[in-house]
Amino acid sequence: MPPLAIQTEDLGRIYKIRGSKKEKKIRKELTALADVNLQIETGELFGLLGPNGAGKTTLIKILTTLLAPTSGRARVAGLDVVDAAAKVRPLINMVSGGESSGYGLLTVRENLWMFSQFYGVPSKEAYRRIDDLLKRVGIFDRRHTKSSDLSTGLRQKMNIVRGFMTDPDVLFLDEPTLGLDVGASREVRALIREWVDDRSGNVRRTLLLTTHYMVEADELCDRVAIINQGRVLACDTPSALKQRLQKDAIFEVETSPLNGLTAQTIEDLPEVRKATAEEHDGGATLNLILVEENALAHVVNIFTQKNVRILKLSKREPTLEDVFVDLVGRSMADVEKGGEDAKE
Repeated sequence: MPPLAIQTEDLGRIYKIRGSKKEKKIRKELTALADVNLQIETGELFGLLGPNGAGKTTLIKILTTLLAPTSGRARVAGLDVVDAAAKVRPLINMVSGGESSGYGLLTVRENLWMFSQFYGVPSKEAYRRIDDLLKRVGIFDRRHTKSSDLSTGLRQKMNIVRGFMTDPDVLFLDEPTLGLDVGASREVRALIREWVDDRSGNVRRTLLLTTHYMVEADELCDRVAIINQGRVLACDTPSALKQRLQKDAIFEVETSPLNGLTAQTIEDLPEVRKATAEEHDGGATLNLILVEENALAHVVNIFTQKNVRILKLSKREPTLEDVFVDLVGRSMADVEKGGEDAKE
């Protein structure tokens, strides 16, 4: 039986932050990761789902030997990422969304060939892989374009090709679709799923994806770990995570302006488990997780008392966003706005 592709044991990372000049002796600590325990099987497409600042990037940096943990241990392909870092690196590759890698004076094809040589890929095989992958992400016609002349989206596609072309045992993609339009994101997601599912040559590939896009995690991942403030709050298949809320009644309500009514006021009702509200021009959209469907009548009365009109009311199936709200108490967007999470 092959070893686990990735394993962490009580993994932690604390950053030391220097104070201001007036506080030279004061050093603050910021916990980016705390007691993270994960087991990721070989051949799995595993997702880390959480807001910006949750600790996702810190975890990937540790697993790719770029950052040492403060506590605990981590193994990739059965190898300790600290003690055997030199042996881990040839087996992995990493791409981060929004990064500007490569040399601007080199063309797309030249940049990718150069990276392939760092991994010892024979030139003939490297060019074959490069051309195939460029076609699959829709930028083969830009292969002779200098990377400095590419748009942000096209440069990100080039970076994604760089991750796949070395055919690593374990590939780490940190927010790979960040900054891509809908069509480009769809192409990248298709490539991700095809690469993991490809069993030619009896190779089982593992991919760790970090994202804060709920749909991306739900669509792609075999299992998902929800992470917030450096802690893993839940880990299971997307369907199993959503089933935990199956017994609850979940409603989306579009209303006129809330007239001072808040999500917290609604959530304080005994019949309401969680409530989030997003106000916009002309009204608001609320998502409610109720203890039971009959509780909706009491919530409607609260709207009426505040002279808030209900424009649209619909019951829906649970989503990963609902799971996140249930675990954290706020939507992912609210967490990111609040800026309370550990920096990555």
